[in-house]
Amino acid sequence: MKLVKKMAALGLAAVMALSMAACGSKQEESSSNEQTTTSGGTIVFGTNAEFPPFEYVGGEGVVDGFDGIDMAIAKKIAEDNGKTASINNMEFDSLLLALQNGQIDAVIAGMTITDERKEAVDFSEPYYTATQVMIVKDDSDIKKASDMQDKKIAVVQGYTGEECVKGLGYSYEAFKKGSETILELMNGKCDVVVIDSATAEKYVGDNEGIKIVDDPEAFEAEEYGIAVKKGNTELLNQINASISKMKSDGTISSISAQYLDADTSSDDASATEAE
Repeated sequence: MKLVKKMAALGLAAVMALSMAACGSKQEESSSNEQTTTSGGTIVFGTNAEFPPFEYVGGEGVVDGFDGIDMAIAKKIAEDNGKTASINNMEFDSLLLALQNGQIDAVIAGMTITDERKEAVDFSEPYYTATQVMIVKDDSDIKKASDMQDKKIAVVQGYTGEECVKGLGYSYEAFKKGSETILELMNGKCDVVVIDSATAEKYVGDNEGIKIVDDPEAFEAEEYGIAVKKGNTELLNQINASISKMKSDGTISSISAQYLDADTSSDDASATEAE
């Protein structure tokens, strides 16, 4: 059985559709959480800075003390349109609701484009392609997705991984942070973590004794997009023009390579320290 893409969450009644995932930060939400969106010189992007290498606290701090692939892309989008990027950091499950309520102008958070989400928001053209993978200990007997049956599975609440495991019909435990799932795995409290591929690579690179297991038959490719409020055609067109330019001139590839090769272990990618 093949599964389709990413994350389920809050519910149609609250937002006209789902609100979904990528994780909570040790740092308090940024001061921009109290901002309302502006039609002037700032684009307020909502994110959840618990999803390295796409968004995390620290590093070079390219926008408001936040770093990662998405943060660098957000900054470039704002610059391309003669504006400044501002980041509003919050729980992933709150992002689409915040967009509907006008707290933010756009969501950039490693968010997969899905038909359900399209009912609630408008998405930009895709800017990154990923998939789901499994993280296990080096001596694990899990070789494919079907081997997870009757195993202790950890996922991040609202992430695509949760929806994929749910679709397989397996029981699981959901956590707020990716680092929490890795800590469970390292401490022997779960057998496998299901999470996005690029984030899995960071966790495996920063923690000894664990590895990635891929199963393309179970986990199909998924595309990340930037969400805006339905009907905000002006901002959507600006974002799409910038993404198209960055794809054609190699900027997105360059940004991705920079962060995929970077060490983010000091920025919550390592799970060796207890929370």
